[in-house]
Amino acid sequence: MTDFKQWEGFEGRIWKEEVNTRDFIQKNYTPYDGDESFLAGPTDATNKLWGALQKLQKAERAKGGVLDMETEVVSGLTAYGPGYIDPELKDLEKVVGLQTDKPLKRAFMPYGGIKMAEQACTTYGYQPSEKLHEIFTKYTRTHNQAVFDAYTPEMKKARHSHIVTGLPDTYGRGRIVGDYRRVALYGIDYLIKAKQNDFANCGDGTMTEEVVRQREEIAMQISALKGMKEMAAAYGFDISQPAANAKEAVQWLYFGYLAAIKTQNGAAMSVGRVSTFLDIYIQRDLDNGTLTETEAQELIDHMVMKFRMVKFARIPSYNQLFSGDPV
Repeated sequence: MTDFKQWEGFEGRIWKEEVNTRDFIQKNYTPYDGDESFLAGPTDATNKLWGALQKLQKAERAKGGVLDMETEVVSGLTAYGPGYIDPELKDLEKVVGLQTDKPLKRAFMPYGGIKMAEQACTTYGYQPSEKLHEIFTKYTRTHNQAVFDAYTPEMKKARHSHIVTGLPDTYGRGRIVGDYRRVALYGIDYLIKAKQNDFANCGDGTMTEEVVRQREEIAMQISALKGMKEMAAAYGFDISQPAANAKEAVQWLYFGYLAAIKTQNGAAMSVGRVSTFLDIYIQRDLDNGTLTETEAQELIDHMVMKFRMVKFARIPSYNQLFSGDPV
C-alpha cells in the first residue's frame, strides 16, 4: 500500500492501493447542510484579473466572436510556452495555464479533420498554413478521413441525402469527461507507474489484434502523462507528486483538464464533478489553519475564470447544433 506524506490526515485504504478517486471521496468528504453565509467575496487580485478578462471578452465580441486564432502551430501539450491572462498581472493568478500562448486565442487542431480546422480559420478571416495543409493531407491520417474511409456506399448515400445527421464527422467523439482529479490525488509518477503495470500485464502473451491495439494505446497514455509533467514544468510546477494542499489540488486538477483541451476537441469538454473532491483538500487546510475562506474563494474564482476562457476553433454550423458553444 502506498502512503505519501501529502495524504496525511486522509482516511481510507482502497484508494491507496489502487487508482480510485471515488473511494477517496467516500472516505473523506464532510457533508454540509448550512447556508452560504460562510462564503467570502472576491479579492482585489480576482477583481483585477476578472476586469482584464472582461476587456478581452468585449474585444472578442467586437471582432465577431473570435479574438485571435492560431494558423501555424498544431496544438499539443508542449506546443506553447506559458501563457497568462495579462503578463503584467501574472503574479496575481492563483491558477495558471492557457490553451495557447495568449488568452482566448483559438488553437489549430487538425487531427480531427484538416478541412474543418481550415474552414474554422477562414470563416473568421484567418489564413491557415499551407505547410500544415500539405502535412495533414499527404502525410498524416486524420479522424475525419478514417471515418469516410470506413463508410459503406450506402452510408455515404444516406449521409449525402441527410438521412443520417448529427455531429460533423470531425467531432463524432461527442462529450469527453476525464477524471482529472487523479492528477491531484496521485501525482503523475504514480499514474505512470500504474499505466506501466497495465502495459506489463496486458494480454496473456498472445499478440492478438486487440492486445496490440491496447498496448499501443497504453504506451500513448504513458507518453501523454510525461508530456503533462513537461507542460506543468513550463509554469514552474512539478506535478510528479500528489498535491500537498488545496492550492496544489486546484492547480494539479486544472493542469489535467488543460492537457485534455490542448489535445482533444470533443463536443463538450467537461471537467466533471470536482467540487466535493476539492472541498476535502480545502477543509483539511482550513482545519490546519493554513488556508482562509477568502483564500479558498480566490482559488475557486480563479479556476472558474480559466474554465470560462476555454475556446475551440469551430465553424458556426457546429455551434448551431447546440444553440451555442457546448463548452
